[in-house]
Amino acid sequence: MSSCKGNSYGKLFTITSIGESHGSVIGIIIDGCPAGLALSEKDFAKDLDRRRAGAVAGSTSRKEKDAAEILSGVFNGFTTGAPVCLVIKNENVNDADYAEIQSKLRPGHADFTAHEKYGGFNDWRGGGRFSGRITAGFVMAGTVAKKILNTLGVEIIAHTVEIGGIAAKATDYASVKKNAVKDTMFCADKNAAKKMAALIAKTKAVGDSLGGIIEGIAVNVPSGLGEPVFDTLDGELAKALLAIPAVKGVEFGAGFAAARMKGSENNDPFSINNKQVVTITNNAGGILGGISTGMPLVVRVAVKPTASIALKQPTVDIQKMKPAALAIGGRHDACIVPRAVPVVEAMMAVTICDFAMQAGLIPRVIKGQKS
Repeated sequence: MSSCKGNSYGKLFTITSIGESHGSVIGIIIDGCPAGLALSEKDFAKDLDRRRAGAVAGSTSRKEKDAAEILSGVFNGFTTGAPVCLVIKNENVNDADYAEIQSKLRPGHADFTAHEKYGGFNDWRGGGRFSGRITAGFVMAGTVAKKILNTLGVEIIAHTVEIGGIAAKATDYASVKKNAVKDTMFCADKNAAKKMAALIAKTKAVGDSLGGIIEGIAVNVPSGLGEPVFDTLDGELAKALLAIPAVKGVEFGAGFAAARMKGSENNDPFSINNKQVVTITNNAGGILGGISTGMPLVVRVAVKPTASIALKQPTVDIQKMKPAALAIGGRHDACIVPRAVPVVEAMMAVTICDFAMQAGLIPRVIKGQKS
C-alpha cells in the first residue's frame, strides 16, 4: 500500500501543518519564504486575535493565548531564507471533555473516518488533526504571505456575508475594508450583524449551531497568475479553502448564480481604463481560464454548522458495536463563521503568494525591508 502525505500545500511557498487540538503545540512550517522579510512574533498578533475565541457571541469557552513563537528561519528580525517554523502552545486543554467520544462517534465529525484511516491510533482528543484549532497555523502562514504580497500592492480581506439565513447587504470593497474589520461578526452590514449575533446567542441557548457564508476579496492581484490546466488559480484556491475544517463549498464571482444567467448576462465585457484592460462587470470573480485577470478576485465559501452540539443525537459505540446516543459536552462554538474569516484570508494569501512566486514576481531576497 502506498504512503500518501497530505499535510503540505504549495509549490514554491510551501506550508506544512503540524500539531493536534490537544497536543503540546499546533503550528506551521513555511519553506520557500524569501530572505530579507522583516518578521517578528508581534506581527502575528492581529490576525491570531481575530481567530481567537471570545470576541463573538456563542464562541467556545476554551480560551488560549495563541501567542506565536518563531523557532527558526528568522535572525536579527529578518527571514533568512531557511524554513520558518511557527508554533503556538496549547495550554487550556481538558481531555476529560472528550473521554466519551473515544468510543462514541460524533455525528458530523471525522471521528469515524479518522479511526478507519489510522486504525484507531489517531489522537481523538478535541478532534485531533481534524479540529478547527489547526487553522491557527494557517493564519500564521497567511500573515507571512500577506507581508510578502504587500510588496506587490496586493490586499486581501474577507467578511461574513451570511449566518443562519441572515444575509448582509451587498457592498463594495472600500466599505468592507472600512466596516467589517470593526465588527465582531466581521460583517460590513451593521444591522445584519446585530441580527446574526442575536440568532447565534438564541441558537446556542437551545444547544444547537449555525453555519454561514464568508466572502474573500483580493485586489491588485497581477494578471497572469495560474498554471492551466490542472494547477489553475481557482482550482488551487478551492483546494486551500476546502482544507479549512467546516468549509463545504466554494464559488468564484457569480458562482452558482451563473447557472441561472444567460451568456449575455454572465459575460464580462472588456474595456480600457488608464491604459489597462479591465472588465466592466466581474462575474468571473477575477479569474478566466484558471488565470487571474487583474480584476478583484472574489471567492465565497460555505461553512457548515458546528458539528459539536449539546442536543442528543443517535450514533454508535464503535467499541461495543451497538447503537448509542450522544449529547456533546465540552467547549464549542455555536457558529464558527466569524472566527473562520481570518482563516479564509490566510489561505487566499498563501495561494496567491505561491502563484506570484511561480510567476517570478517575488524575488528570493526582499530588499529595503525595515523592522
